[in-house]
Amino acid sequence: MRVSAADVIRQVLTENDLEFTEATPGAFVAELPGERKLKTTTMLTVGNQAVQVHAFVARRPDENHEAVYRWLLERNLKMYGVAFAVDHLGDIHLDGRVPLHAITPVEVDRLLGAVLEYADSSFNTILELGFASSIRKEYDWRISRGESTRNLDAFKGWLEPR
Repeated sequence: MRVSAADVIRQVLTENDLEFTEATPGAFVAELPGERKLKTTTMLTVGNQAVQVHAFVARRPDENHEAVYRWLLERNLKMYGVAFAVDHLGDIHLDGRVPLHAITPVEVDRLLGAVLEYADSSFNTILELGFASSIRKEYDWRISRGESTRNLDAFKGWLEPR
């Protein structure tokens, strides 16, 4: 008996204890928990020929667009299953397509792992390159008010005065 791609995806999401919804048959939205990017919302949609994978990574950078997008394109050369993409607003996503015949539990797990790794490992660099001024303002505001800067610890190297 042939197992459907939707059944395989549902099985992998359930076995990995991932929060997910299936609004319509074969259209999954899952929350992948990360460390730097606390969660990555990922859609897996079973089509006639392939499963489409789509995940939001970050909103449009406030500044330094060319450097951010160049960095993402250079990363694409080393990635598996998905690639960085930019939508009409400039927001950053991961996007990919996998043929239905390639959908196995191992492949779905590998694909979800790739989405999580690429979103999580790139998040702070995207913030540093594209939102440095906003991060600096937030840091200065917190310091001036005696507020905690713990949530900005990842950026201490370039935030704190020398």
